[in-house]
Amino acid sequence: MAMTDVLSAEDIKKAVGAFSAAESFNYKKFFEMVGLKNKSPEDVKKVFHILDKDRSGFIEEDELKFVLKGFTPDGRDLSDKETKALMAAGDKDGDGKIGADEFATMVAES
Repeated sequence: MAMTDVLSAEDIKKAVGAFSAAESFNYKKFFEMVGLKNKSPEDVKKVFHILDKDRSGFIEEDELKFVLKGFTPDGRDLSDKETKALMAAGDKDGDGKIGADEFATMVAES
């Protein structure tokens, strides 16, 4: 499954482009711009599984660094600071990774 099976290619391009500058990533604005906030819980889970590159059932910090590339190959890598902020926002139980339910909560709160 590709990200464009769930989200509009145009929305992805705009959202990734809006955060192309270093240290500019804001997950709340990004999820809204990319159209994820208005998707069904099933679609949010589909996006989660696309971002879970190693199929572990979790998005770990090393996968978060490349989250924009999960939406489009020409997305930039997040900085360590942005990655840690995103992990802190999503990792509600403090286990160092984001599960599907935590991801859904993070999207819903954006």
